[in-house]
Amino acid sequence: MLRSEFAYDLPDELIARYPCERRCDSRLLHLDRAAGTIVDRQFTDLPALLRPGDLLVFNDTRVLPARLHGVKDSGGRIELLLERVVDAHRVLAQLRASKPPRLGSGLTLAGQHRATVAGRRDDFWEVRFEDEALAVFERHGEIPLPPYLHRAAEAIDRERYQTVYARVPGAVAAPTAGLHFDAALLERCTAAGISTAHLTLHVGAGTFQPVRAHDLNAHHMHSEVMSVSAALCAQVTTARSRGGRVVAVGTTSVRALESAATGGTLAPYEGETRLFIRPGHRFRVVDALITNFHLPESSLLVLVCAFAGRERVLSAYQHAIGGRYRFFSYGDAMFVEPDRAVIAPRNPR
Repeated sequence: MLRSEFAYDLPDELIARYPCERRCDSRLLHLDRAAGTIVDRQFTDLPALLRPGDLLVFNDTRVLPARLHGVKDSGGRIELLLERVVDAHRVLAQLRASKPPRLGSGLTLAGQHRATVAGRRDDFWEVRFEDEALAVFERHGEIPLPPYLHRAAEAIDRERYQTVYARVPGAVAAPTAGLHFDAALLERCTAAGISTAHLTLHVGAGTFQPVRAHDLNAHHMHSEVMSVSAALCAQVTTARSRGGRVVAVGTTSVRALESAATGGTLAPYEGETRLFIRPGHRFRVVDALITNFHLPESSLLVLVCAFAGRERVLSAYQHAIGGRYRFFSYGDAMFVEPDRAVIAPRNPR
């Protein structure tokens, strides 16, 4: 398929620049497969769309203050956008400066911390810190808001560009479908007989990179570190045995679950994934999806279309635009049930 098949026009004023006053105040667009309809709801309606025995799977990655400013020894400002921590003193990062730095060149970063440009890996630079790298980012870094917000991070973003269940540091972008959940809504889900599970996928800076290839088959995903535990696999087995669905909260949860099932059956997994889910993918684990509205021609939109059908999803997006829904990271959400043809036969283990 072609990248252009996932294009749509979005009025700029529908990009949500700030979060709602309360996390659960967002709207929820329901793609109801059984009725073949698009239904306008509120996110607080979610427990009524789930069933006792369903399993909500959350990505518990925590967003790091991953944007760091400094100057090159040769002069000129430089910005580091962390991709991942390699070890205590080394990171991979995007570097933005008027002129690219040279290998071996020195940097003075916020707080007068010193670092050296040590190497290059694909689109990222390896930077070696004299002090502990993660501590420098935690102390002096900024929350790395998506570029389409066109604003600097503010105090509110320290809390709101983070899920309430985030616990494993490592992401440079939030798993945004989870931003709608607060403690009260999670308690309502539990009271309704809905179970919860957690995996970890550290969303990298590459998530903001557009699909550059015209043919989707030529697109190569950025690598992201993920973990699916044996305990989660057991929870999926239990949910299946009682007739429950696996409901992924966000596209990152989908990618992690489906990556852990590439051998045909869901199994514990620790490592990296480059899985690019596009139309033709057979979903082995995920039965329903909670997700935000994504950028045109993005790999995230392609994933949602693979799950629920391109024409159906793009029609829902046009409905959302007409209904003045709020788009992207701080925007509204969708509850998506799949096209039956994309669901692989279920194996309980």
